[in-house]
Amino acid sequence: MTGRPTDHANINLHQLNLDVAFRRAGGKIIWQPRIGAWLTEKQFQHQPLPDWAEGMCDNEILRAMGISARLYDFNGCFVSQEDPAIKHHQRQLNEWDTEFVSETPVGKLTTVYHRSPNTWVGWPIKWSISCEEDMKVAIWREQHTTWSFNQQLYDELLAKWGDLGAPTMYMPRVNVQSLYIDSMGTEQAILAIYDYPDTCEAYFRALDESHDLLIQVLADSPVQLINFGDNVHSGTLPPPLFTKYVLPAYQRRCEKLHTAGKFVHAHWDGDCRPLLPYVHETGLDGIEAITPTPQGDVTLEETAEALGDMFLIDGIPAVYFDHTFDEQVLIDCTRKIIDLFAPNLILGISDEISTYGDIDRVNTVTRIVDDYNASL
Repeated sequence: MTGRPTDHANINLHQLNLDVAFRRAGGKIIWQPRIGAWLTEKQFQHQPLPDWAEGMCDNEILRAMGISARLYDFNGCFVSQEDPAIKHHQRQLNEWDTEFVSETPVGKLTTVYHRSPNTWVGWPIKWSISCEEDMKVAIWREQHTTWSFNQQLYDELLAKWGDLGAPTMYMPRVNVQSLYIDSMGTEQAILAIYDYPDTCEAYFRALDESHDLLIQVLADSPVQLINFGDNVHSGTLPPPLFTKYVLPAYQRRCEKLHTAGKFVHAHWDGDCRPLLPYVHETGLDGIEAITPTPQGDVTLEETAEALGDMFLIDGIPAVYFDHTFDEQVLIDCTRKIIDLFAPNLILGISDEISTYGDIDRVNTVTRIVDDYNASL
């Protein structure tokens, strides 16, 4: 680092984050690499951190590195409240499996999560929606959900993260993606869409209505950067499903959020090529996590052509931070992304640096970005 006043280590990254997103940064870009997966794995495996990071918490590590944070911690500020008639209980089935039951006045929904010794995160081995009757219960549940804003938590998070980045939140996944990832699993969800479409569409409407209530809370909140955390992958969401279900929902959401003055982007972290022709119809300001070759299915040039003056959020393949690739490959890729997308660029890693990534390579990109901003 040279200590220049424009370097990430020396500026208010909260303000730069907003200035870049709302096109008032004078051409500057922001470097926002998510290192959460790398850090969490180190902590879970009780592996040592680099000497300079020992004893530091996550925000202290980012501050020491002079990089910005993508602050999805603020998601917790938006709180869903279910009907008080719903009763929740859980029981441990064995060492690794836990059953969660939600009893409603119209039926119950049961989910079983499995946890392995290799991660803190569990995954469902029995989904909450397994049949059409379960989906009808889920519809009632969504129809009886409201939303509120937790100002106290917002203030606490703002104090923790300070000027490392702007508060950001991601909305619940949209219709089809929610069914795939949150409620039913991909295979059974696809079958459901074709086996009982009327009930699926009623469920999607219930989700939309619940999310409209959330958008009302969002509109009055101080959070200005909104993500649709959908994890879109064209292999499971091809154009016919995207244009029928997801595209109209995106358009409705974006219209409401733009009226409230928000910056809106969506998380597409799978293959994206078949969906890129539709990006300008979505109403989004940008797309997060589109991953170019050799990790994804599109080139940087194809992505730039498709996005036009929309924002790219992230862009550097995560594999370039592993020693599989020479560091010069990372350097060349970073410079190409800046050439192709700046100033409509919130540079990051698509999707996160892996547990095997070389954290020192993050600093390599920091130097490139700081040099670019200083050149302006």
